[in-house]
Amino acid sequence: MSMCILYLDDDVAIVRLVQKALGRLGHEVVHAEDLDAALQHLSDRRFDAVVLDHYLRGTTGHDVLHRFHAEGITLPVVYVTGSNEASIAIEAMKAGAADYVIKTVSDDFLPLLISAIEQSIATAQLREAKARADEEIRLGKERAEALLAEVNHRVANSLALVASLLRLQISNSQSEDVRMELAETQARINAIAGMHRSLYTSDDVSRVEMDRYLGRLTSEISNSLAGPDGAVHLTLESDPISLSADQAVSVGMVVTELVTNAFKYAYPEGAGGEIRVRLRQVEEMRALLSVEDDGVGVTSGAAPKGTGLGSRIVKAMALSLGPGLEYRPTERGTCAEVPIHLKA
Repeated sequence: MSMCILYLDDDVAIVRLVQKALGRLGHEVVHAEDLDAALQHLSDRRFDAVVLDHYLRGTTGHDVLHRFHAEGITLPVVYVTGSNEASIAIEAMKAGAADYVIKTVSDDFLPLLISAIEQSIATAQLREAKARADEEIRLGKERAEALLAEVNHRVANSLALVASLLRLQISNSQSEDVRMELAETQARINAIAGMHRSLYTSDDVSRVEMDRYLGRLTSEISNSLAGPDGAVHLTLESDPISLSADQAVSVGMVVTELVTNAFKYAYPEGAGGEIRVRLRQVEEMRALLSVEDDGVGVTSGAAPKGTGLGSRIVKAMALSLGPGLEYRPTERGTCAEVPIHLKA
């Protein structure tokens, strides 16, 4: 593949030698005696590289490199300097030159210069190819994230529609038991829908910000289960922890089941109280979820009330998060804890 090289040097004789040597290899060398001529050539046509001599009339190659930088010229530059001026070449490399060649009267100069030009161009091409590949990867990632966000949006909307249909069934049901079972099912669906909603409203479509997710979830549970007197209050304390989608939905289901159970059984009818949900990061890769109340408590080994479906859901989801569900002894009420192994 032929190359087009701009050679900036006020020594016409050396440029002629380089033109002949590179011309025999099928490459073109355009000569510029000063910076203004070089800039004009660079604006008129495309070059693959620049060969820059250090000593020029009224300036140096270092000044030219700074001007190239100011003009946004990013072509690879091979710097040429005298045999006893290695420090000058090093400064040129620091200023942006791709390579340097020591100018000598020996026969090694031209082969070394040609090799430096070819290697500098090849390196620049590889760098450009990597930049294009990185840009394609970035655009592909953005497209995938946009598609995933749209999928989460559609899933959340579909689940919200199912929850609305359940709400209609609840309002038309004559049986209190049926209404309660449907309300629990609706809460479970809302927990999953809320996770998908958090994903499509987040900057990171693979992680869920748990403080925001649990805030919406507990508000929905409280609005659907709290009685007209509002005697039972649901509170939330959450550290700013982000979880993967699978862990987030497990936490949401655990919170939904435990809070729903506390609303139903913790406080006798007519009695007031509080239900507290906490999510705390206790170690770098470990968090602790707890749901507690000051109610009547639970009897160890007692059979679950109702169908027992909620208890089975909590146990399964808690095991997917870590060692499982634990009940911590308290003077009053119930404290359920679920350790969480955080994923990187």
